[in-house]
Amino acid sequence: MIPNSSPLLIMKCLNRFLREHPDVIHVIPNRILKLKTTRTWDHLGLTPIPTSFSSSSTSVKGLLHDTNMGSEAIIGLIDSGIWPESKVFNDRGFGPIPKRWRGKCDSGEYFNATIHCNKKLIGAKYYVNGLLAEMGGKFNRTIIQDFQSGRDINGHGTHTATIAGGSFVTNASYYGLAQGTRMARGGAPKARIASYKACWNIEGVAGACTSADIWKAFDDAIYDGVDVLSASLGGTIPEDSEVERNNLAAFHAVAKGIPVVASAGNKGPGAQTVVNVAPWLLTVAATTLDRYFPTKITLGNNQTFLAESLYTGPDISTGLSFLNPKGDKNVDVKGETVLVFDSTTPIAGKGVAGVIVAKKPDDLLTRSPTVRISAATTFTGLPATTKVAAFSCRGPNSVSPAILKPDIAAPGVSILAALSPYILNENDGFGLLSGTCMSTPVVSGIIALLKSLHPNWSPAAFKSALVTTAWRTSPSGEPIFAEGSNKKLADPFDYGGGLVNPERAAKPGLVYDMGIQDYINYICSAGYNDSSISGISRIIGKKTKCPIPKPSILDINLPSITIPNLEQEVTLTRTVTNVGPIKSVYRAVIESPLGITLTVNPTTLVFSSEDKKVLSFTVKAKTSHKVNTGYLFGSLTWTDGVHDVKIPIYIVYLGERVHEDPELLTASHYQLLESLLESKEDVHNSMIYSYQHGFSGFAALLTSSQAKEISEHPEVIHVIPNRILKLKTTRTWDHLGLTPIPTSFSSSSVKSLLHDTNMGSEAIIGVIDSGIFIVSHSQTFSPSLLVSRHVLIYIGIWPESKVFNDQGLEPIPKRWRGKCESGEQFNATIHCNKKLIGAKYYVKGLLAGTGGELQPVTAHIQPR
Repeated sequence: MIPNSSPLLIMKCLNRFLREHPDVIHVIPNRILKLKTTRTWDHLGLTPIPTSFSSSSTSVKGLLHDTNMGSEAIIGLIDSGIWPESKVFNDRGFGPIPKRWRGKCDSGEYFNATIHCNKKLIGAKYYVNGLLAEMGGKFNRTIIQDFQSGRDINGHGTHTATIAGGSFVTNASYYGLAQGTRMARGGAPKARIASYKACWNIEGVAGACTSADIWKAFDDAIYDGVDVLSASLGGTIPEDSEVERNNLAAFHAVAKGIPVVASAGNKGPGAQTVVNVAPWLLTVAATTLDRYFPTKITLGNNQTFLAESLYTGPDISTGLSFLNPKGDKNVDVKGETVLVFDSTTPIAGKGVAGVIVAKKPDDLLTRSPTVRISAATTFTGLPATTKVAAFSCRGPNSVSPAILKPDIAAPGVSILAALSPYILNENDGFGLLSGTCMSTPVVSGIIALLKSLHPNWSPAAFKSALVTTAWRTSPSGEPIFAEGSNKKLADPFDYGGGLVNPERAAKPGLVYDMGIQDYINYICSAGYNDSSISGISRIIGKKTKCPIPKPSILDINLPSITIPNLEQEVTLTRTVTNVGPIKSVYRAVIESPLGITLTVNPTTLVFSSEDKKVLSFTVKAKTSHKVNTGYLFGSLTWTDGVHDVKIPIYIVYLGERVHEDPELLTASHYQLLESLLESKEDVHNSMIYSYQHGFSGFAALLTSSQAKEISEHPEVIHVIPNRILKLKTTRTWDHLGLTPIPTSFSSSSVKSLLHDTNMGSEAIIGVIDSGIFIVSHSQTFSPSLLVSRHVLIYIGIWPESKVFNDQGLEPIPKRWRGKCESGEQFNATIHCNKKLIGAKYYVKGLLAGTGGELQPVTAHIQPR
């Protein structure tokens, strides 16, 4: 990106010039990213009501009490916006907005800053220019199905804001489920909320967030004065490097003392799927709660089973049909309850009354079974217990295996919080959602409380406090298992340090602290080049080079130790800072991985004064076997008898602002871009954003050559192509890497199979379909079937389908000699076009095999 910058939207030619411009540090392509309670806080032991229910309010000694429920904290959320009318944003009893706050609310479509913001919701901004640059420059309502304001249409941003810092709301539930016995609230219920809408509902994608818009949100949030930034944004697998994309924007926030909390991703449980792996991010996995929603299922023989569902209506009594995903896909199950053993079995459109997903088939069904499904209820406590969710992404880290990710886990399954009425219809504003997007704001809310208690701690100190004090068992003492293909005990690749423990994190005893130099050492040890280091130099305001000799990545002062390839003896160093009693003595307790010998020196740490609160130690690791395969886990705990500090072992970006005056900074961005483009008009048309608050940079429409040129300017840290990240998508072609939207969004620079072939415009695909499936005995099928002695299904084409529209297609290739044949309910003149250029049907062979005639059924004797 450009110094004092914004992310560059790579288009045609500017890339090269910008990369080479002396004022540009880095050119970063814009892209689009994905977006990815009543019980949570009690489950984590964070409750405003003391366990003893003492009549004396002064006896309440806990994190919520000690921080006045986060009343001075400001939580920033980069997400899909906010629904300001929700009860969770009421400001009853709130004091004045903190004087340090420099943000504001922006009015827009159906959002009045004067009416909709208050002493709770103190910031609401929106960023759409990056997305518009990808969509032709206009807010096309057909494509962008959203409010052109900070208002949240899909509920994601409202939900995450509620979890992190929602106010108290009575009688919150999802159709009566998850109501609990107390009021719904966020982790820091008196904290202020600042919403930064950078994610939008576009056609076919429930949340699209461009890098350019995300960078601008970071820029404003840093300037506005948030205390913690919650970013429930997805990423790519394999993950981008730490100095690419949005990691640098997050780094700038961390350099300013703002912790950035990010989601681990929802594509688990496979190994190396975790995203947001930069060491300055706090990456959160998702676990279940000790709550479930049991539903009674009664079979026709009165045998009863307990299952789990969110159904709250009257009892349903129907027949029960087994649907085999490998069997006949056209079996009629309308009005039936369907039993499946695979949750991916296609059910939609079959008109079923209900679906039962069973773990495995222990017994065969009787010939005509019946079933009655009762309404679900809410149950907390055993046997429900904490598990790492199957969808939660797992380590090891695909970019830097020596950096443990995820860092921590928090509840993220069936979390009750406010949503947009557009999603909920009549259900009074609350809904249940699951994902690491939900566990992320749990941790953000906890950090808001911790920062109220420890305002001078660094982001690394907060991470250390959370990781080293986390639960390795559930709060009730049960083992934590990891859901997935095989049931297993969770390990650090599943949950990092463990399940977050807010109360213990408030008093960790020791922390593994890190500053800018530690991150520089990491970048140097990871093999990044001098331009990457130059970008960090801009942030700290002084020229920085990699130390000689190059630091070891194993010495990065993280609250974990991961040695990816232990072939010979390794010695590494860690440093701890005493944040507990001034006079403390800690001794080391080692749990060595199987077949590994660990030695700590010294084995005792003595803190005797305020001046002596930082001590270092070494850990020596060696294998006792010639061959060790797989990952092995152990731990190192420092204990003083009270504290147990445990660690698991295993855009154009210019940097810091040059000018204090934002207008001068913006002017410098235009001057830099003007040195590349031909006229001021071209500069004006190219510029998308000028980042002038928290850091320096700009987003602009550039060609690939222009971006490359400006990236080589000595003051440019990074040039990042703009890209859209999607929350949801029809997946097959993206999964195979065959997408019509190029990563750089440059129509002239697209070098891909779809581009090179003009999306196959000259190709003609012949489809012989769909054969004939023969099913014994007469049954009723829909929509097309033939009935005689056997049931025969013949499928041709349905010409009215939108997928066969010929908008924008060229003339039919001259070499084509085929035709369309008319038939029953098929008119060749009407139903064929420049897309569907041929439609024939062949039935004589079938007639010969079935007695020479077709029975009058719903099948059509035609190509349909």
